[in-house]
Amino acid sequence: MIIHSKDVMNQEIIKLRQELHQYPELSNKEYTTSSRIITFVEKLNPDELIKLGKTSIAFVFNGKTEGKTVVFRAELDALQIKEKSTLEYRSQNDHVAHACGHDGHMAILVGLAQKIADNRPLSGRIVLLFQAAEEIEQGARDIVENQLFKDLKPEAIFALHNIPGFEKYKIILKEGSFASASKGMTIKLTGKTSHAAEPQNGISPARAIAQIITKLHRLKEYKTLFKHFVLLTIIHIQMGEIAFGTSPGYAEIRITLRAFENEDMDLLSAQAEKIISKIAKAEKLGCEISYNEVFPATVNNSKYVQLAEASAKALDLEIAYIENPFKWSEDFGYFTDKYDGCYFGLGSGNNQAPLHNPDYDFPDEIIDTGIKMFYQIYKSIQLK
Repeated sequence: MIIHSKDVMNQEIIKLRQELHQYPELSNKEYTTSSRIITFVEKLNPDELIKLGKTSIAFVFNGKTEGKTVVFRAELDALQIKEKSTLEYRSQNDHVAHACGHDGHMAILVGLAQKIADNRPLSGRIVLLFQAAEEIEQGARDIVENQLFKDLKPEAIFALHNIPGFEKYKIILKEGSFASASKGMTIKLTGKTSHAAEPQNGISPARAIAQIITKLHRLKEYKTLFKHFVLLTIIHIQMGEIAFGTSPGYAEIRITLRAFENEDMDLLSAQAEKIISKIAKAEKLGCEISYNEVFPATVNNSKYVQLAEASAKALDLEIAYIENPFKWSEDFGYFTDKYDGCYFGLGSGNNQAPLHNPDYDFPDEIIDTGIKMFYQIYKSIQLK
């Protein structure tokens, strides 16, 4: 039997978190991060280690009898951000930083592994999933399409995210959509170049771009068309070359689409494509539309939200139910699209630097709260 006192356990986990923070890695390149997690968790004697792609890993703790398969998930990857910090454990990898708190999320899941190693499941199996590439949406999508993960047949999946702007230790819950759907749309418009003195001899995308921007901005204002919040953000426009003697014949527009609900995202995408295609045709332009960084909305199952609420209450933690989903996106939506689950927030402080900020650092003092929440959920499931 492995025994960990609260203080020893916390110091081990805090040290691990700070090591992970010091050596962050970008999406799909989390080789050292994954190796550190394996080295730590294998000491706890999980029944199985499953490698899900290049860096994603899952540890399985089996019960004595058959039962539910329940997954708890954390993310491995960091961001391409230059950290502004004087911390002893500041990032040693230039322009890469754990500015979203994934180092803390991993530490929490390893802490859960410690507790489960001491109190193994009576039935079913518990899967601790360390997932690559959350920041670029590919990670969760790759996992749900992986046959090894499918074979586990999860009945429920849980994850958390630290949330600045909420009091430390507070648990943030919402039934239904918790985080927005989003996707990146790329529009390629192809016309014909000409001399700038004779623009009538070419086909410039300039007028089409102006119309597209205007009509897409109007689209998001059609309140009766959509059930809830939608947003289109123009993030990049490129047209022609820097040559004053040439009228452009090609352009690209990049737009981020967001919606609280998956249904509205589907409608927003279809309506936007219709508008763009119609304008391109009228302007005699070739048109190609593609998508990347596609995040479905993270949609919580009511039963498991209620279980998380009961767990928080059992731990005497404060709870905040949010009225609307967060506008940011999370690739956990790929899991909730296929499996019942609950994604909840853990307050990381009213004065905490925002996520994806160069000054951000995960507060170690909330690690124990995250571990206790996951473990209470684990115990509650075991009793059902």
